[in-house]
Amino acid sequence: MADVEACSSRDSLENGDGCSLVLELTEDDPLFHKKKKLLNDKGFGVKEQIHLQSSMCPDSISNSLETMLRIGRIIHVDEVELYFGEFDTQMGFYSPRNELETLNSILARVNTLLSHQMHKKMNVWQGLQAAIILKIQEFGNQIKEVARIDKNYTCEKEKCLVQWGESNGVKTKLEIAYVGGAGRGAVAMEDLRVGDIALEIPVSIILSEDLVHKSDMYNVLGKIEGMSSETMLLLWSMKEKHNCGSKFKNYFDSLPKEFHTGLSFGVDAIMALEGTLLLEEIMQAKEHLRTQYDELFPRLCNDYPDIFPPKFYTWEQFLWACELFYSNSMKIIFADGKLRTCLIPIAGFLNHSVFHSSFLLRLVLCTLLCPVWKSEVIPH
Repeated sequence: MADVEACSSRDSLENGDGCSLVLELTEDDPLFHKKKKLLNDKGFGVKEQIHLQSSMCPDSISNSLETMLRIGRIIHVDEVELYFGEFDTQMGFYSPRNELETLNSILARVNTLLSHQMHKKMNVWQGLQAAIILKIQEFGNQIKEVARIDKNYTCEKEKCLVQWGESNGVKTKLEIAYVGGAGRGAVAMEDLRVGDIALEIPVSIILSEDLVHKSDMYNVLGKIEGMSSETMLLLWSMKEKHNCGSKFKNYFDSLPKEFHTGLSFGVDAIMALEGTLLLEEIMQAKEHLRTQYDELFPRLCNDYPDIFPPKFYTWEQFLWACELFYSNSMKIIFADGKLRTCLIPIAGFLNHSVFHSSFLLRLVLCTLLCPVWKSEVIPH
């Protein structure tokens, strides 16, 4: 994981000439060693302190920000970017996701400093804040795509979901539409500035492991050695989607019958991928899932038919549920500090391709559970 920390440089404060920003790659990052090597290759360590002088001109601030970005891009690079590609020297970034996550991580810390007036050199942080916001705006203009809304697709189920959400405390500046060439997705109903909250979702409609703990299913699953909370939630959702009286009926009704991930590729797609590493990984993933499924079923259905009705737990439905979690689940930090894998109604429509800038709304811009409002806040 990445840690971006602001601190006061003692020497600078004593001399009255500025302050510092610390960017650190923490050892608990699962890609720590690969990222450390990338940082070392660029002449950086795992912890770098960037000095900011009080009298910095716009060009100097820009240069300091660029140094932060060079470090931050590596700190925030993900497994997909490491696996599939190198730094794009022509474009100047790894991916839209990576660039905006890096900018936002720095901006979030600067905003915190300014809001709490934690530093005497407020003019320095204000100058850096303005430079970051300008960089985000310029980058957005560079990568933006014009969305072609297909008016022939009415999105009735999706509208019902949003209405249900709003009746349960959701606040949104988004609507669900069918975008040509991309399918269903969330689009802004008004112009959004950097820092605006696009979607706020209360805890009460987030599907998390807590729902499993309150069900009769937990008495069985909780006794199975090695059973993860994610698998419990997946098995719970397989049954809950068929519950006509479910609180989450509108959510399950809005989900597609097919997800079209690699796990459900047809014969033509499989033949097109023959001989590729991707096909090998897809087949390994399906074999792994099949092994997991066979370890649970039909034994659970035979032993507890009332809790696990056989008609809800076929291999096909298990695979569908896996695709649901692969494509729609999000990891959220709750108020107790625990990171949980969840299904979040409405927010799932922000789940776009990693190569589209709109993906940032899902993964990058602070999908952090706010302990004050107890809701998921996704800023634009």
